[in-house]
Amino acid sequence: MTQSPDHAPGDGPAAGRPASGIAGGSAAAQPGAIAAAQAGEPAATPAGGPADAEGSGRALPGQEGVPVPRRVRVHHLRQAKERGEPLTMLTAYDALTARIFDEAGIDMLLVGDSLGDNMLAHPTTIPVTVDEMIPAVRAVSRVARRAMVVADLPFGSYEASPQQCLATAVRMLKEGGAHAVKFEGGAHLAEHVRLLTRSGIPVFGHLGFTPQSENLLGGKRVQGRGQEAASHLVADAHALADAGAVAVVLEMVPAPVAERVTEVLRVPTIGIGAGAGCDGQVLVWTDMAGMTSWSPRFAQRFGEIGEALYGATRTYARAVRERTFPAPEHTYEK
Repeated sequence: MTQSPDHAPGDGPAAGRPASGIAGGSAAAQPGAIAAAQAGEPAATPAGGPADAEGSGRALPGQEGVPVPRRVRVHHLRQAKERGEPLTMLTAYDALTARIFDEAGIDMLLVGDSLGDNMLAHPTTIPVTVDEMIPAVRAVSRVARRAMVVADLPFGSYEASPQQCLATAVRMLKEGGAHAVKFEGGAHLAEHVRLLTRSGIPVFGHLGFTPQSENLLGGKRVQGRGQEAASHLVADAHALADAGAVAVVLEMVPAPVAERVTEVLRVPTIGIGAGAGCDGQVLVWTDMAGMTSWSPRFAQRFGEIGEALYGATRTYARAVRERTFPAPEHTYEK
């Protein structure tokens, strides 16, 4: 997933649907079978303490009277699909934002290789390395109490063989603390998925526009248009699911094609620019929060955090220059 003006339009979220297929907070607060499924599982270990809530106004899991939520697991994703409850996913690249998204009840946090063009100032995701990914994965996994943490495998770290893919995925789990990995590609990577699944590593597939292949695809273009391309995409999705993939991300795919894939797969589909018919949605968080002056058409801006941060920075700078900060209440006299 990457930011670029070349992104094609996608449908917005379905009206009237619940915001999340697996409700946030404690298991006791969750509806239906999700609450029942999570109620008997061991609680996740709190990553922080009471200091986490100072000045935030939020009651955090692990504090007195605030239950620690249960971890979202693979079987919860399947159960959400079976009940038609939409799943939520956002990218996260650091502890600060990951903690907020986790507390807000996001089901899955994707530490994407979109780190490259969103945080590291690369023009694309292609330059991102495993060594750059692992610190980000580690930061997110350390603070996520409930969300499933999914780590992208960057370009050049998995394609050569199933064994190379396994070696990289193992690093993401052992060194990064991820719960699952995601990589791009279809049926030709079925053996990669099969080996990781046999090794106990959940795999998310990624079809449609695959940013690591944008040089071959001719840029950031919608994929799956036309009957032949749509049939090929459906076949790829089947191959990944049959090999053991626990979910499939569909990026920049016509909504009817995404709906077709969603109908025929037994595992969830997670859409980005793929319409409202997928089992869940994912956005790059900077697009979702309005951190920049531009965001792709399919990414609704649910806030204008960039503008708010700019305003706060200007206010701070003015206060320093006018010597109104620090004020007496910010000063130690003894």
